[in-house]
Amino acid sequence: MAGLSAFRSMAIVVLGPAALDVARRIQARFVDARVHGLANRVNADIAYADFGAHLRALYASGTPIVALCSAGIVIRALAPGLADKSAEPPVLAVAQDGSAVVPLLGGMRGVNVLAREIGAALDVAPAITTSGELRFGQCLLAPPEGYVLADIERGKRFVSDLLAGQATRIEGRAPWLDEAALPRAADARLTVRVTPQAISDEHSLVIHPRGVLAWIGDVPRDDDVAECVRIALRERGVSPLALAALVAPAHFMTSASLEAAARALDVPLRFCDVPPFDTGDARGVVLRVDDAPVDVQSIGRARGRLSVIGLGPGSAELMTPAARSALTAAQDVLGYETYVRMAGPFRDDQRVHMTDNREELQRAAHAFELASTGRRVVVVSSGDPGVFAMAAAVLEALDKGALEHPEWNQVKLSVVPGVSASLATAARAGAPLGHDFCVLSLSDNLKPWSVIETRIAHAGEADLVMAFYNPLSKARPWQFDRAIEIVKRYRNATTPVVLGRDIGRPAEALRVVTLGELKSDLVDMRTMVIVGSSTTRVVGDWVYTPRWYE
Repeated sequence: MAGLSAFRSMAIVVLGPAALDVARRIQARFVDARVHGLANRVNADIAYADFGAHLRALYASGTPIVALCSAGIVIRALAPGLADKSAEPPVLAVAQDGSAVVPLLGGMRGVNVLAREIGAALDVAPAITTSGELRFGQCLLAPPEGYVLADIERGKRFVSDLLAGQATRIEGRAPWLDEAALPRAADARLTVRVTPQAISDEHSLVIHPRGVLAWIGDVPRDDDVAECVRIALRERGVSPLALAALVAPAHFMTSASLEAAARALDVPLRFCDVPPFDTGDARGVVLRVDDAPVDVQSIGRARGRLSVIGLGPGSAELMTPAARSALTAAQDVLGYETYVRMAGPFRDDQRVHMTDNREELQRAAHAFELASTGRRVVVVSSGDPGVFAMAAAVLEALDKGALEHPEWNQVKLSVVPGVSASLATAARAGAPLGHDFCVLSLSDNLKPWSVIETRIAHAGEADLVMAFYNPLSKARPWQFDRAIEIVKRYRNATTPVVLGRDIGRPAEALRVVTLGELKSDLVDMRTMVIVGSSTTRVVGDWVYTPRWYE
């Protein structure tokens, strides 16, 4: 049977708080699963606004879905997108009280295995209706992890023949079928053949073990690496579906050609200082063909990945899907303690590294050290990582440390944007940033106060809307009032000012005052202050800056 790792990114979708306890029981059973809850109704890991649209998006992305609601709701939501049966992810409906588990879609992708796992977690028998599985106790069309079916259409005909009374025999190693109640005969015309070889036989159910490694000893600049691998497979009579991984020398770790080839062949890419098997004097592509699946994780190492992400202002629904995806894939998560806790919950296999807010360069260096060993690392910031946050610190660490640590240059680095505090506050207020604006930090920890004063004056003279981060702290209680004094040289007292505190978090508060009313006792370090331009207006409860000048 397929292992739990086949369902790492499962979505457990609930509509109301009554289903949350059952959802958490299911979640506890799996290596990685997230509870998705209706926004403003359920305190879940991920929030959504529209059930049908959210379910269709999960389905389209290939995410296994466990929906705690009636089967009819799920069917109606997904019906418009049903197409390729062989590619659809597992989809199940589970009763809100956990009394029923009903597999709906994904028979070729292990939905019944998943149903049994959930049934075991809830102590109920799943409602499996697949004919072949009921008859034989095993779904022949969903081999376990490490194996892949060669031809789904031929597979369906094969199972139909068995159900019609024909017998079969097994060639090759298929231990998961040892206990299956298959009708067997030594001279059977139908054959289950477990082999890496490419076989076309209308009487065979061909299953390929992913046991083939392709060593790429040389990467010519102009060659299509993926096509070179395909040619090598054809010459050996091996199916591309049996390919387990591409393996290359460590000095090719940043090769875009290799990465493109692994993506085209849909296999992992691993790197070794020496070949993992005897390649002789051959150059280019060399194959090792085994009759059993290969443990790819035991071969060399992957290229390390370091993602710097923004969590948004604090609420789950304002975290971007790309940031959530990076967190899900991460092996290590680093950041200021407050932000790391916002990013959770985490799986047991994820390592969390929490540090003080002032240890940014040390944190960035630690992230590179972890990633350079082949691990998937995420550094978290609130808001957007490029706005007064960790993206600049990570790049500064690379700038200063790359000569001393050349392995850092091999790390695949990405910066994943998030919804900044200024944008979240502006959205709650309306559109105060509808025209030209600037973003300023009033903290003088990393720059002189005189520079801040100069920039405020220039922004005021340019008639820009100004968004102030870090407006006030106990260590500098006078600076906010001084900043506003400068602003008042260029704005009249009726200029709208938006004050957003903890926007996107449970205690969020939004207030609109005039510049004449603005005082330091209205703000603190968790307040975003947006001061309008000469054209910023208030209409009802909304604030906006027109896109034109009269």
